[in-house]
Amino acid sequence: MTESRNPLRIIAPQEAVPTIARELSRRRFLSVAAITGGAAVLAACAPGGSSSSPETQATGGALESSLSIYTWGDYDSPDVVSAFTADLGPKVTLDSYSSNEELIAKLIAAKGTSGYDIVVPTGVFIPQMIENGLLMKFNKDLLPNMANMAPAYLGRAWDPTNDYSVCKAWGTTGFVYDKTVITRELTTWGDFFDAAQNEASGRTAMSDDPAGIVGSYFWANDLDWNTEDPEQLEACRDYMVNTIAPHISAFDSYPGTNAIPQGTQVLMQAWNGDARLGLMESSDPDRWQWVLPGPVTELWMDNWAIAAGAPNPEAAHAFINFSMSPESLFLNLDYIGYNVGGKDMEQEAIDAGLALPELIFFTDEQLENMHEQVLNDSQTVRVEIWNEMKAAAGA
Repeated sequence: MTESRNPLRIIAPQEAVPTIARELSRRRFLSVAAITGGAAVLAACAPGGSSSSPETQATGGALESSLSIYTWGDYDSPDVVSAFTADLGPKVTLDSYSSNEELIAKLIAAKGTSGYDIVVPTGVFIPQMIENGLLMKFNKDLLPNMANMAPAYLGRAWDPTNDYSVCKAWGTTGFVYDKTVITRELTTWGDFFDAAQNEASGRTAMSDDPAGIVGSYFWANDLDWNTEDPEQLEACRDYMVNTIAPHISAFDSYPGTNAIPQGTQVLMQAWNGDARLGLMESSDPDRWQWVLPGPVTELWMDNWAIAAGAPNPEAAHAFINFSMSPESLFLNLDYIGYNVGGKDMEQEAIDAGLALPELIFFTDEQLENMHEQVLNDSQTVRVEIWNEMKAAAGA
């Protein structure tokens, strides 16, 4: 993360983000696919907070009659939402965004009057959101179900004491390949790039996302993917644009929707939940191999948070707490196909017959090799590399 005194900066989309269906819309980490040229950087707020509205803290009083949630598209089990209203009363309205940038831009413009109660930012954005007054501090006395969350998913670097956020869902990035075409075993990001230049040349898809594009180079070389070193970034640019791009046929963040079920590519970078969806939708799932590649890869986490100036803070706390009950955690896990951070959920999922649990739950050894992104001053360069790679690929 950049120095905490810096103002919040986000990459602003330059055209409307298309509406995406359920399978496409669960999350979009550094979603800048709407950018058509160089990055437009929005210096959004002055340091020290931007909200002009007084913060309304929940006290444990009566719940308001309504609740407005601004989140990733189709990211909550309808059964959880309806049960919350049936049990506790507030009527829930869900609006969706396609990127953290879209969420943040709306909160900045509203200056505490967005009308939204709950938001779901990805962890890497949270420190600057806190610094710039975009989030309300939790009353953790109203969140006793936080005790149901596994310790591994609490106390993350962006909010070490969970004063402003708590895990909603998390995942990682790997790849899927067609075993009928690539008959050798692939296990690393280096293998991915080798296959892309050989058996899968012209039939390889990478995520339409600078985080995954640039990250994969650093993961393959076991380097710090958050580096600001100009020489390392230029080496990444040269390799990705000049060596890899000519072999890439598509930039697709959601191959689980079409590319895997339809077999249109033979090697695809993918988030674990989307890969799982593709295998479940494929008429020949044994054709495909999912790989969580070494030596390292990423971990991203989306988080429950409450917007500064939330008009319904009591209901907001109640919903987040309700969503962390064991019953709600499992319903959301089943619905979105990503780990929701609850305690002891793997055996419950296996006992319930949930398909492909190995694409949801990971071992301690695998978790040790997953590293979170940090926003820093190299972000513009990373978007440039992504744009140049797409142009060189002609995809």
